[in-house]
Amino acid sequence: MFNIILKTIFLILPLLIAVAYFTLAERKILSSIQRRKGPNVVGTFGLLQPLADGLKLFVKETVLPSNCDVVLFILAPILTFFLSLLSWVVIPFGHGMFYAELNIGILYLLAISSLGVYGIIIAGWSSNSKYAFLGALRSTAQMVSYELTIGFSILSVVVCAKSLNLVDIVLSQQNVWFCIPLFPIFIIFFISSLAETNRHPFDLPEAEAELVSGYNVEYSAMGFALFFLGEYANMLLMSSLTTILFLGGWLAPFYLDFIPGPFWFGLKISFFVILFILARAILPRYRYDQLMRLGWKVFLPFTLGWFIYTSGVLISFNWLL
Repeated sequence: MFNIILKTIFLILPLLIAVAYFTLAERKILSSIQRRKGPNVVGTFGLLQPLADGLKLFVKETVLPSNCDVVLFILAPILTFFLSLLSWVVIPFGHGMFYAELNIGILYLLAISSLGVYGIIIAGWSSNSKYAFLGALRSTAQMVSYELTIGFSILSVVVCAKSLNLVDIVLSQQNVWFCIPLFPIFIIFFISSLAETNRHPFDLPEAEAELVSGYNVEYSAMGFALFFLGEYANMLLMSSLTTILFLGGWLAPFYLDFIPGPFWFGLKISFFVILFILARAILPRYRYDQLMRLGWKVFLPFTLGWFIYTSGVLISFNWLL
């Protein structure tokens, strides 16, 4: 029992710290691109700014809309945050470094990510606000659409690795990372990750110009903070999943394997995190019809066709048998 509690603390605490300083890195990089100063007052170089923001949200009063469903309104951010933490249980950070190893780790991640829609739709409906409800509907349709693309992209990796276990998928890339033979799928998977986490250029559910922040418009204080933490934890999760599926996880490139695996894992995640931030800085937002057309008419047929092609090649050369 004590070991389980200790493992849980060592999983959640670093994750929350990483999310906090992810927000600081985002603000610093965006300010640099826009030729202005980012956070630089609270602490040296603004390093204490995330802690100050967290404290501010913690001490603020939670405002409940007069006509909301109170139980569901409070439950929605808790559910979203809990599910974002639950996904990290099967992520391997290095050789033998994981909370739990499941032979169906990929299916577990897909199941948890599909449940994440409920937190958003409950938040939009329970707020009793048209803006929040419209944002929730947009987000739900977007997440469901791009989960199909992500699922078929993962299938191509699974047939190459012959396993649903995340550790086995990483170890199967010792000779070549899957981003090389599956390069188009690698690109589509990353773009779909942007859509799945509601980030630029697919941040339609939180479009400030039309929806006044979308499904979380009625939330304040800790309710908003939990949504915020859940969203950024999901971005880190998608970055880590992209690293595991296509960049060899903790495996070192070339002959640099004397450096510990967790260092490489963190470095690769940082690369994708920076790409998330750069996408927000330099890309305009899609229209909603363009977003849906890209998901259903371009990405979905391509990933399905690539999965069939990959399976055919592997069977032809008896690699899948």
